[in-house]
Amino acid sequence: MALKTTVNEAKVPFTILEDSKSIFYASASVFIFGALSLVVPSGYSFGAVLLLIGGLALPLLRPQFFISRRDCFVMTTMALYAFTIILLAWFYDEGSRAYDRPSRLLLAIPALLFLLANPPRLSAMWSGFALGAIGAGGWALCQKLLLNTVRAGGYTHVIQFGNLSMLLGILCLAGMGWAILQPHRKRWLVLLALGAVMGILGSLLSGSRGGWVGFPLILLVLYRSYGKEWPLKWKGALAFGLVLGGVTVFALPQTGVQERVFQAVDDISLYVSGESQDTSVGARFEMWKGASHLISDRPILGWGQNGYLKGMTTLAEDGIVSAGILQFDHAHNEFLDTFAKRGLIGLAVLLLLYLVPMKLFSEYLRHSNLEIRAVAVAGFLLPVAYIDFGITQTFLGHNSGVMMYAFLLAILWGIHSRHRKQLN
Repeated sequence: MALKTTVNEAKVPFTILEDSKSIFYASASVFIFGALSLVVPSGYSFGAVLLLIGGLALPLLRPQFFISRRDCFVMTTMALYAFTIILLAWFYDEGSRAYDRPSRLLLAIPALLFLLANPPRLSAMWSGFALGAIGAGGWALCQKLLLNTVRAGGYTHVIQFGNLSMLLGILCLAGMGWAILQPHRKRWLVLLALGAVMGILGSLLSGSRGGWVGFPLILLVLYRSYGKEWPLKWKGALAFGLVLGGVTVFALPQTGVQERVFQAVDDISLYVSGESQDTSVGARFEMWKGASHLISDRPILGWGQNGYLKGMTTLAEDGIVSAGILQFDHAHNEFLDTFAKRGLIGLAVLLLLYLVPMKLFSEYLRHSNLEIRAVAVAGFLLPVAYIDFGITQTFLGHNSGVMMYAFLLAILWGIHSRHRKQLN
């Protein structure tokens, strides 16, 4: 059977049998991606490599599947971001290392094609997210309480670990709509609820405050997506649980949350009063101020990585920003950092990378089928969470950040696209 693709809103369902070896391989790869992502060193790479291998082997498997216009939009957006960032890095002669992270978006495209041809079982995806979140939260507890680590960081940077643990917990919340339709729904609801709690706990124990800022927006999206179907007593119980959990975590000094919140308040106070610019929050304000100065000088193409560092040094020598921020090679803000280094062109493709999937997934946030809606909610929340994380961290500047975004987008869109085609 030859490989066939056509760019249209195909009404023809997938021809791959649900019990095929390819489906099993895709399901196992997706499960491994979620379950191992934060609990072993570079855990997010294992499932990603398996999916990439599946994509590269696709011509040999010769399945029959169809590519819609929306599939093309997603893949084009991924490729456009990667090629633009790589081209700008080449323009500024930053060397081959600068091509590494954006290339992850290109590697995720064959994985997406493989998943379009071989949609994995939803039980594999949701259970992988849940076990990954439970593992992240458990590992954070172990580091914090048994190993006496100041801030739980798993096997990566504390900010990356905390925010990605939060992301897995958020995805578990999105999966509740799917779980309620399952034959063993109580077991699935308990598993995903535990995953949500542990994923969020992993974030709290990491002390990564940036991920906490946008959590109310995450809850708003979940409420608007599911709230009308929930009985009043469920809403009340959830609100009570959130308040009780938040107060408990804040009140227990062992979690470190109270200390991190008070520290942020003190940092802002010291910065506003002019007493110190070199606190954690104050340094971010200084980096944002410096990046804004650089943007105003070269708004179209930016400065490049080396130019950014030289520009910041000049600003520090002129007394415009604190010299203490020169230890950092980025602006601790995804959007300002990209704007300063890659200009308006780089910022535009970054926004497309987030906004295109948001727009496409948003069309199904209120779909009558909860199974379909759950995947759309998860897909919508992925870029929303990354926008939140990007306010205080250059999240795609780290391998863990770009790998998780690229392959989660491939997984969620691959499944969501299959749903759309089955409906048409």
